[in-house]
Amino acid sequence: MALDEADIFVQFRRELHQFPEVSCQEVDTQRRIKSFVNPFAPTRLVELATTGLLLQYGESNEGPVTLIRADSDALPIQEINTFAHRSRIDGVSHKCGHDGHVAILARLASLLGQKPIALGRVYLLFQPAEENGKGAESVLADPAFAAIRPDRVFALHNIPGYEQGVIVCKPGSFTPSVLSLIATFEGKVSHSAEPEKGLNPAYAMADFMLKTRQIQHTDPGSDAFALITPVYTTMGEKSYGISAGYGEVHLTLRTRNAKRMEALTAQLVALLDDLATDSGLAIKTSYTEAFFANENNTDAYEQIKSSALKLGYTFVEKQEPFKWGEDFGLFTQHFPGAMFGIGNGVDSPALHNDDYDFNDNLIEPAARLFFDLIEIAHF
Repeated sequence: MALDEADIFVQFRRELHQFPEVSCQEVDTQRRIKSFVNPFAPTRLVELATTGLLLQYGESNEGPVTLIRADSDALPIQEINTFAHRSRIDGVSHKCGHDGHVAILARLASLLGQKPIALGRVYLLFQPAEENGKGAESVLADPAFAAIRPDRVFALHNIPGYEQGVIVCKPGSFTPSVLSLIATFEGKVSHSAEPEKGLNPAYAMADFMLKTRQIQHTDPGSDAFALITPVYTTMGEKSYGISAGYGEVHLTLRTRNAKRMEALTAQLVALLDDLATDSGLAIKTSYTEAFFANENNTDAYEQIKSSALKLGYTFVEKQEPFKWGEDFGLFTQHFPGAMFGIGNGVDSPALHNDDYDFNDNLIEPAARLFFDLIEIAHF
């Protein structure tokens, strides 16, 4: 491939980086992707899940159906990088590399445009709203997706801390179940000189936080893995004459699978019920941003490994799941498939760090790996 052709996809990635949009607001991102990939001659191009995009290649009902997905949303993080393609949107930036994932899928579209599908159909999904866990659900609920029953689904994520271009995968659980729990503590305000005439939630909240630390199991290699991370708390007002009467604790929960998540949430609810009984507070729980575990199908894992080795890439079989959640897990709950990682560089800042940036050198090798997975079944 000529150098100037490679630069097209690097420049596209950097354009996306400059104009990031958070989950469910990817209107301009959708427009940019649609304009960029349209020349690659998809059989069909459909907008779905409000700000998502689906490309179809091939139209035969004879043969397999493969879906490959990339996520497109950014994060509410202020970027501190000073390079030319830094984010132009205050307080928003691509700190998870979804701009790079989109560029990889765009490069794959260009490869498919050059070699028509002989058997079955291939779908390339540019999915919005991965970061808040709503994107995959929106795609699956969209009537435009209803008629598609993939035989195989694939996705990737760049992985800081691994050598550039190394392929990282494992059969079974690849990323965990993730769920955010919100506990509200309703008491009664009073004068801060007479706290006994009110009901302050502070000590019950503190007790709850400390006990969650005691019940977690932080070894990701264990089936009992349960990571509980406090992410936000609030209580009362900045008025020093008032004893607080209301508070909230927000936690993110991570487990190996849905069954373990059910057990953990039941344990936390029981703990809160006991605290409510002991304190007299009205304590309620709610949940948000649920991510299903990515369960890598064994055959799909073997296909990824085979293609990586065929292309001469270094392949690493991870022994335990990653600890971050990924809503591609909802696809692997419905269809056989797998997600793999590709090394972003040993010295790369971590995901969601304010100085992170996607490694452009991954675009071509990642697209070639996806293309090989397609070529095996569709040509």
